[in-house]
Amino acid sequence: MAFLMKFCTLIVNVLCLPLHLLQAVGLYEIYKRFFPFCVYRISITYNKKMHDKKKELFRSLPEFNKPGGQLTILEIGCGSGTNFEFYPPGSKVICTDPNPHFQKYLKKTMAENDHLKYERFVVASGEDMGSIESESVDVVVATLVLCSVSNTPQVLREAYRMLRPGGAFFFLEHVVADPSTWSYFFQHVLQPAWYYFGDGCEVTRETWKPLEAAGFSELKLRHIEAPLMFMIKPHIIGQAVK
Repeated sequence: MAFLMKFCTLIVNVLCLPLHLLQAVGLYEIYKRFFPFCVYRISITYNKKMHDKKKELFRSLPEFNKPGGQLTILEIGCGSGTNFEFYPPGSKVICTDPNPHFQKYLKKTMAENDHLKYERFVVASGEDMGSIESESVDVVVATLVLCSVSNTPQVLREAYRMLRPGGAFFFLEHVVADPSTWSYFFQHVLQPAWYYFGDGCEVTRETWKPLEAAGFSELKLRHIEAPLMFMIKPHIIGQAVK
């Protein structure tokens, strides 16, 4: 099975040679202008199917509000703002994303969720958010983000840095399937093509491992099967307290 998987992956890599070439010469960057539109459309379906899971995940957000204060949430890779509807009324939200072309869709979602106060939109990668002060936010959120960052441990270090003591990191991410399944096989075989479709997304990551090693004082993490296509069906969900 391992040989077959490697052989099939090689074939897919060969078929992706034009895409590899486009990336090598810098033309793939054009897709980043259209990617926000794709994400915006796909996110509508994702939110419908994952509504109950997201509602469950974000139900405990108010617990991390300082007494008499305003809950401050920083979202890494906010995209088009599909999590906003789940945030508690009155929360202050700081949005970050490395792709500035999301702003058009972000503004639309902000207008639809006027129960929140939006502080600013920061164009920054998850690995380097130096413009955000250390220990300045109550909650950091990342959903469907850690699959495409270049350095997951560094993103988690940044999240830890920005959180105040006692703050929490909330996550919902798709991960690699169990090695005994066909999903695992096809995740690896189709990954070369999926990388371009998802703007750097990798479906073969064991994201729970860097979370377990990130040094949080408390980690609540569950593996779930999402009602989605086999490539992104395995998910992890939970929160980590600083």
